[in-house]
Amino acid sequence: MLEMALLLSKHEVLSAQDFSRIKTLCEPPPVYSPERVAQIRLKKAKMSQTVFAGFLNVRPSTVQKWESPASGKHPSGSAAKLLQIIEKKGIEALAC
Repeated sequence: MLEMALLLSKHEVLSAQDFSRIKTLCEPPPVYSPERVAQIRLKKAKMSQTVFAGFLNVRPSTVQKWESPASGKHPSGSAAKLLQIIEKKGIEALAC
């Protein structure tokens, strides 16, 4: 997808702004530490673990594990991408 966007951008079919958006979407999300997950939930989203889990479409126990250093679990895939969006744009980016 990124390669196609680059070609379209070079031929001026795709604007620089749209290319930038596509590039951002294609970037892999970072690895989230337990502290970082908790910080996003508490400072950016200002939600309980249960409500936050609902926004991410995961179980509350999953959020608990992500925030526990002892569990060794961390968000991946779509959950990590959603955390990246919340971190950059706030929880409002996911709200209907």
